[in-house]
Amino acid sequence: MEKEIIRTDLAPQAIGTYSQAVKVGNTVYLSGQIPLVPETMEMVDGDMEAQIRRVFENLQAVARAAGGELRDVVKLNIFLTDLVHFPLVNSVMAEYFSQPYPARAAIGVAQLPKDAGVEMDAVMVL
Repeated sequence: MEKEIIRTDLAPQAIGTYSQAVKVGNTVYLSGQIPLVPETMEMVDGDMEAQIRRVFENLQAVARAAGGELRDVVKLNIFLTDLVHFPLVNSVMAEYFSQPYPARAAIGVAQLPKDAGVEMDAVMVL
């Protein structure tokens, strides 16, 4: 099994022992993204909608670096510190995805890195 490590400056750099994404064959595993601004590595300013949009932008940058687009995502995992924001995730997600939508999970968690309100990871098939 040959692994290709995917990296882009258009998404936040890894802040731990992981890669932004790993490609194996035609499958790409995108690491979790929180609402960090790539240029500053600081949390995005703004409300929860701004956080959600930043996460989708980060995922999109990594997907493109791997040769794909968000439309190629087959599985999306969403982690929220407050599930009250789930309708907002759906609303913003509809701007980044069209049917057929990927399989998805939404999970409520107690805390995320850097006190983010949302984190998402994905599996993409090219």
